[in-house]
Amino acid sequence: MHIKETDTLLFVGDSITDAGRDRGDFASLGDGYVNEIARTLRARAGDGPVPAVINRGVSGNRVYDLEARWTTDVIEHRPTVVTVKIGINDTWRLYDSRLASPVDEFEACLDRLLANTVRELSAQLVVITPFLLPVTPEQESWFEDLTPRIDAVLRAAAANGAQVVRADLAMRRAAETREAAELARDGVHPSPLGHRIVAEAWLAAVDSVAVAPDPQR
Repeated sequence: MHIKETDTLLFVGDSITDAGRDRGDFASLGDGYVNEIARTLRARAGDGPVPAVINRGVSGNRVYDLEARWTTDVIEHRPTVVTVKIGINDTWRLYDSRLASPVDEFEACLDRLLANTVRELSAQLVVITPFLLPVTPEQESWFEDLTPRIDAVLRAAAANGAQVVRADLAMRRAAETREAAELARDGVHPSPLGHRIVAEAWLAAVDSVAVAPDPQR
């Protein structure tokens, strides 16, 4: 697809999407990959019109939290492109709080959200895979839960015709030449460079216009 000036792009997810946005300011995009995508689209448009961009990320959310606010935070805005980034907290809470999110239940919930969006909107669906760049030995064990969860995300996306952004692969490739903490200080939350990598992966997967690499990288 190609992002058009008439599109409304809505991003929903956890803290990686939230990225410190001002909840009291509807136009706030935070300081993460959503803002990077918007900045790239503005730069490409020059003085011309640009698509509307809405950030509805909420720090700490798991997939069930998205379901509780899906109608008000997604459907009611009538977006034409809906991007979902969820899953790492469903894994993280298992290891720091023993709060389970069984992968089959996670997948069923995500599938419901995507299917509901297909029914309610004529929108392009985009799903960003969760990712982890371990910075402690303990985080290595998280892949036992996260890897099947990524597979679940891919299945739910395929079942609902969603475009997939493989952020897990993009971040892993970047970690081949950089320290993990340089890309995500705690293994989960991207640095400015990490957010730029996610943004470039989204633009490359979703928009047909080639994305020039950042000269600072």
